[in-house]
Amino acid sequence: MPVPIGSMPQGAHGPSTLDKLKMGGMMGGSVGLIIGFIFGFTNIVRYGPGPNGMLRTLGQYMMGSAATFGFFMAIGTTIRTDSSPIASEAFNRINRRPMILPRQFHPYTARDEKN
Repeated sequence: MPVPIGSMPQGAHGPSTLDKLKMGGMMGGSVGLIIGFIFGFTNIVRYGPGPNGMLRTLGQYMMGSAATFGFFMAIGTTIRTDSSPIASEAFNRINRRPMILPRQFHPYTARDEKN
């Protein structure tokens, strides 16, 4: 997916650890909402809504599941961002911008012109 112009500074920069923490929390929260809806709806159909009513019971399932999934997913993505400096340097070296030189500065130009 292309990155909009001006959204990231030039060079090999990626999202910060805090950005990855928030992204993991949002992903885990959205997955938790869906899982909470499925399990909550199944339990409401199976056992009834209880004294709190259907919407409140379903909301409790969804929010509890979203908070749990979001918390653990945020921790997991934060732990995953820790990498060795050697691996980070290799990644930055591979993904740097290619250097394109004009023809007059190309190292093989002088040898090619003599032949």
